[in-house]
Amino acid sequence: MLLPFLHEHETEAGCDEAGRGCLAGPVFAAAVILPKDFSHPWLNDSKQLTESQRNELRPIIERESLAWAVAKLEPQEIDKLNILWASVRAMHLAIQQLTIQPSSLLIDGNRFKPFPGIPHHCIVKGDGKFMSIAAASILAKTYRDEHMAVLSKKYPAYNWEQNKGYPTIAHREAIRQHGATPHHRKSFQLLPLGEQAVLF
Repeated sequence: MLLPFLHEHETEAGCDEAGRGCLAGPVFAAAVILPKDFSHPWLNDSKQLTESQRNELRPIIERESLAWAVAKLEPQEIDKLNILWASVRAMHLAIQQLTIQPSSLLIDGNRFKPFPGIPHHCIVKGDGKFMSIAAASILAKTYRDEHMAVLSKKYPAYNWEQNKGYPTIAHREAIRQHGATPHHRKSFQLLPLGEQAVLF
């Protein structure tokens, strides 16, 4: 059972990211402020939901939340910052876009850089504990999946519409055969040790 808040009298924004473990594409992050009485029987960590459930929940979250925002950092920025801090930076960008300033942040995970003027709480596996983080996980995941489906049309050999950029056997075989695109993360191990990915 997900909790509606950590502190009842705070305006809490839940924050989560999607795409940290991918070989290609941006990392996306979302921030969501839900009403205290929000509920939906499907709401859960996005990884526990089907794609169709996530896609049905997204407009509900967008319509019923008090504020929401989504941001992304491209592979070049991920390579520069490393994936952890790129994920945190994407969360900061999403928080900046909120039309209501929260008084507290609920962050999925155990690492975060303080956002100026707003206290935060890091919650391990928070997307399975708090509604606002779960809602953020759904927005980050659905926006990222949509983005990868668009990129897949330009680079069909990598089948990003299906694998979303994650390191599947087929994705790595495509890198082996066709090389790495500008959307691949050069700081990641694209192929097994001893193999070198050719760059576009």
